[in-house]
Amino acid sequence: MLLRNLDLLVDDPEIFFYLVGIVIVGLLIAITVHEFGHAFAANMLGDPTAKRLGRLTLNPIRHLDPMGTLMIFLIGFGWGKPVPVNYQLLRPNPRRGMAIVSLAGAAFNLVTAALFGVLIRAGAVSWHSPGYLYLDGWQAGSIAADIIGYIIFFNLILAVFNLIPIAPLDGFKAAVGLLPARQDAELAKIERYSPATLMVVLLLGYFTGILWDVLIKPVDGFIQLFTGQSL
Repeated sequence: MLLRNLDLLVDDPEIFFYLVGIVIVGLLIAITVHEFGHAFAANMLGDPTAKRLGRLTLNPIRHLDPMGTLMIFLIGFGWGKPVPVNYQLLRPNPRRGMAIVSLAGAAFNLVTAALFGVLIRAGAVSWHSPGYLYLDGWQAGSIAADIIGYIIFFNLILAVFNLIPIAPLDGFKAAVGLLPARQDAELAKIERYSPATLMVVLLLGYFTGILWDVLIKPVDGFIQLFTGQSL
């Protein structure tokens, strides 16, 4: 994200640091909501592990993964600190429970984006696409619109990106829980390679733009659904 705007640091440092500020706000909210969703779903289904470890909270510090946050901050894709889940405690079915917990993070992100989208549809705040900065004299209304635009954008990016069925993303974990046990076991073997796989996908996506091409249509579709506007 910020790597693509480094020229601003030289051309207009004031705007660059303004961008840094609103990106941080959007990221903190999106990551926190996402990981809280996992913890909330696990607790509701009978596993109190995350709650006992202090992860059933909206305190962003409890949910930030240093590398994942850095990757989102720099290139627009990344992850939060994984929520610990004891899948054997999930009821009534551990495998189906795993799928629900995995999908809960994206669900909470979508709900958050929708709630902020209500402000746009109601006309309480104008729509400022995250692709642009609107500095109308740095008026309060303009700043609020920029922040809300990034909150909606990052929540949708995290939701859609995490639903991609590659390890260790939530889409893969959900597939493991939903597929028959035979395929489940085969997919689970792939997880050992997940960190390397994820880094390759992120770097390839950043340098080729393929990942953006995959994400941009569903993200823009949700933006139109929730705000009535376009990215």
